[in-house]
Amino acid sequence: MDLRMSAAAKDQTLVQRALSGHAALGLLAGALIYLIALTGTMVVVLEKWQRWEQPNIAESIVLSPEAAQASIPNVLARESEAPATEHLYIRMPTEDLPRAVVTTDNKAWYVDGEGEVVGREAHTWTEFVAALHINLTLPIVWGMILVGVLGVVLAALLVTGVLAHPKIFKDAFRLRSRHDPQLARADWHNRLGVWTLPFALAISLTGAFIGLSYTGAGTLAYAHTDSDLDRVYSTIFGDEPEHDPTSAPMANIARAMETVAERFPETFPTYVVVHDPMTEGQFVQIIAEHPRRLIYGEVYSFNGAGDYLGKVGTSDGEIGRQAAASTYNLHFGNYAGLPVELAYIAFGLALCVITSTGTTLWLRKRRRKGLPTERMAAAWTVTIWGIPLALLAMAWLRFLGGPDVPLVASFWGLLIAGLLVAVLRPSSMADDLVRRALGIAMLVSALVHATWFWNAPIENLLLDVAIAIIGLIIWRPKLRDTAALAA
Repeated sequence: MDLRMSAAAKDQTLVQRALSGHAALGLLAGALIYLIALTGTMVVVLEKWQRWEQPNIAESIVLSPEAAQASIPNVLARESEAPATEHLYIRMPTEDLPRAVVTTDNKAWYVDGEGEVVGREAHTWTEFVAALHINLTLPIVWGMILVGVLGVVLAALLVTGVLAHPKIFKDAFRLRSRHDPQLARADWHNRLGVWTLPFALAISLTGAFIGLSYTGAGTLAYAHTDSDLDRVYSTIFGDEPEHDPTSAPMANIARAMETVAERFPETFPTYVVVHDPMTEGQFVQIIAEHPRRLIYGEVYSFNGAGDYLGKVGTSDGEIGRQAAASTYNLHFGNYAGLPVELAYIAFGLALCVITSTGTTLWLRKRRRKGLPTERMAAAWTVTIWGIPLALLAMAWLRFLGGPDVPLVASFWGLLIAGLLVAVLRPSSMADDLVRRALGIAMLVSALVHATWFWNAPIENLLLDVAIAIIGLIIWRPKLRDTAALAA
């Protein structure tokens, strides 16, 4: 009997410690994890947002080797007064983004199927959303490290959440959504946590791997390569030849593309990269997707004349190299097409709900204890509903002010201002008020965008419809509840 009581007491102590650790981690990182989860859900369909932001660009699903070769001088002619570029990238058109893009160190340009420039790539709002997810708009190295640390924190939250609720799997399908609101939030928080656990663990761990790769590479460089990071990265991404700055004609990328098509017909080129273009030391890399593989692609290397030099080995090299090349697609859901994209979006939204309800539950618990929560609750309202509202405001700012408006400063300034108002006048940031403002703003934005760009591709209209439906649910949540009751 004493042994059973002792074991029960130990289990209770473990649960209490796990619950305390879970709450502390959640409060410390909840807002940033929510921001990363929300923007990550959007980034799953990044190409669709690019088309949504610039709907009037001429599209073509094919860019031949000859057209790709012709696009380079056409783009460089547009940049005749700009500094010479050290890298040149051609993003090949795909079904998700049927637009070829030529990018230099200066700008990026859309080209048509003949290689002619048809416009500047200017989806700065989409890039801003991606930057929020990848590095929180901080300097890239420090930002990615911070996001990687938050990935570790999220994984710890998932583990402590399971440990803090011993019956969480037993009650996985028990919902009390029609009873006490506090119980409803707790049930949705716990059940969504169980249902999305494999996904959330995969996303958090791959995100941590990507974000902390700089730290790991730096440690390896310090220990084994005299702090030479290039030597560390070359073990995964391959070596670069010696640089020779002597002037030379532009690399023969058409021949390189034809070689890939002949020798590796099962692959699909996604990028053509020219390093040190128009120099004797220039070399070409073609990144090509392999069907039914998680890797982002194999990298095939060529010299300036288009002679094949070999491949890096991300498709059939060492297991570690293949694993590293598979991390990106696994994290962002870039595999298996639309079904996986929809699943990632659903799981991403669920992760947003888990994050938001976790802090809401803690705030309600404080309120029941008679502790002051009004200012913190208002600040959390600004976080949950204000962040997507600020993202929408940045989209309006970009459309009205052009692609060069300062989105980063405007977003953080608007968010900080909202938090200050929440702290100083919490009654002005009531949950219902901000939530309804977001829902109405989404409805209006979708309607205006669909009307203004009525002749855009059908994918843009579908995205507007999705925005409108989500906005309607946020604005009038009783419609969602009525539908659930009817079902």
